[in-house]
Amino acid sequence: MILVVDSGSYKSDWMLALPDAAPLKFSSKGLNPFFNTEKEMANTLQNIPELTAHAEQVSEIYFFGSGCTNPDRREMVSNALTQLFPTAFIAVETDLIGSAYATCGNHKGFIAVLGTGSNISFFDGSQVKASKTGIGFILGDEGSGAWFGKYLVTQFLYGDMPVELSKAFRENFRVTKEIVIRNVYQRASPNTYLASFAPFLQEHRDHPYIHHLIVTGFEKFLTSNLIHYHEYREYIFHFVGSIAYFFQEELKGVCHRHRIQTGKIIQQPIEELYKYIVERELNYEI
Repeated sequence: MILVVDSGSYKSDWMLALPDAAPLKFSSKGLNPFFNTEKEMANTLQNIPELTAHAEQVSEIYFFGSGCTNPDRREMVSNALTQLFPTAFIAVETDLIGSAYATCGNHKGFIAVLGTGSNISFFDGSQVKASKTGIGFILGDEGSGAWFGKYLVTQFLYGDMPVELSKAFRENFRVTKEIVIRNVYQRASPNTYLASFAPFLQEHRDHPYIHHLIVTGFEKFLTSNLIHYHEYREYIFHFVGSIAYFFQEELKGVCHRHRIQTGKIIQQPIEELYKYIVERELNYEI
């Protein structure tokens, strides 16, 4: 049986091919080797009942995840998976490659990830070209959930947020300087913690302050990334991730101003990715 995984820092989406039945789709905690140790990932896998129930039947695993940017980190994920699936073939790649398969298929185009983090790269129809961006939430990740969350919580703590929004923010979240410092500087997955504030944008997207912030974030994302691609107007841009999906109206407006052709904008690539992998490996359409 084939198992396909699309994993971010916050959540992993899984699809498992079952014999004579519809594929099993489920989610779990995110697995990111940049923030999680091999042992932590292995423990997470051991506590996913859908995996343990079918572990002996799984023969192939295709894992696409954030943080899988070099051989060492991909090996961490592979080793963690091997503990539960000792005889399975395991392939680990970056989430950008998974997003490319889900959106571009075998065609050339740009793939932009706008979720907890952000990144952009060019897919030449067979390989994703090395990206010069994707440097993480501290130095980059413009337009991502973590970037927006960092801005919101900073503005709130500094007292620079409009009064009515500050009141709503305080009612929605338990935020103090001490709590924020503890979660950002002392605990695991600070990017996920910061991204947890991003839903506030959707609740108040009609407020001028929030609308301006959303547009500014997307402008920064595009201008920070597009300078590396002189041919960006020649190909379609596909977007993947919750931030892109839920704020696609604002995103399309910014893209239009930059004369960017937008293609697919999907929240989760798992279903399209699963379809691509199964068709490729088994040579039939599903």
